[in-house]
Amino acid sequence: MIIVRNSFIAKPGQAGKLAAQLKNMAKAGNLRNVRVLTDLAGDFNHVVMEHEVESASDFEELIARYSSDPQAREAAKGYTDLWTTGRRELFRVA
Repeated sequence: MIIVRNSFIAKPGQAGKLAAQLKNMAKAGNLRNVRVLTDLAGDFNHVVMEHEVESASDFEELIARYSSDPQAREAAKGYTDLWTTGRRELFRVA
């Protein structure tokens, strides 16, 4: 199993809105075991979305499906306006 972690630094005042939109995007994309986290300490306006996939190839299939799914694309509309930087990490569960 692989944990996919997408981390964002939201624009000031946009972390809550970004977190809500990430939840909607996860639901529209049928992501498995999703968690959306916001910071208590560390970088300000830090929002993280984690979910699970079985394998790296499943992740690649998810990205291809997500980019062509009209419902998922509609849920994602405008979310890039809410953050300044981001990154993705994939972790194998030991």
